[in-house]
Amino acid sequence: MTDHELVRGCLEGKREAQRTLFRQYAGKMLAICARYTESRAEAEDVMQEGFIKVFEKIHQWQGSGPLGGWIRMVMVNTALTHIRSRRKWKDHTDLNAAEELDAGDMNALSQMTVQELTDMIARMPPGYRTVFNLFAIEGYGHKEIADALGISENTSKTQFLKAKIWLKKTLETIERKH
Repeated sequence: MTDHELVRGCLEGKREAQRTLFRQYAGKMLAICARYTESRAEAEDVMQEGFIKVFEKIHQWQGSGPLGGWIRMVMVNTALTHIRSRRKWKDHTDLNAAEELDAGDMNALSQMTVQELTDMIARMPPGYRTVFNLFAIEGYGHKEIADALGISENTSKTQFLKAKIWLKKTLETIERKH
């Protein structure tokens, strides 16, 4: 089925179209939700909530871009709503203490597999992980992140810089073990 056929079937209330859409996108969407949550069960809950929204709002898909991209946006927004409801970080504005990853750290990162890097990011504290994912992976700007999470732009910047510091320390620990 094409994206348009799937959407039309869902709009007509056809269960087979809904099942097909879910099966086609569930794996990718679970991976996205997992980047913003602390456990698989929590990621599954967020994904289920996201798919409810997808089916409720599927009429909003314009058809100008891929359906998967629209579903991804719904999932990220659902994850952000979930995070806002459980906000776990405070407003910090001290940007002067932030360290940068140096070339050696970037070399260590480049030698890691995607799964190793994904696992490392998953171990970050929730505030760091959320902002890191939104900024470094999803491509949001700090203003957009701040608006989406209900935090200040400086908090977004600080959380991202602290995430980089956390990565640096974690990489140093890995380097010492090898």
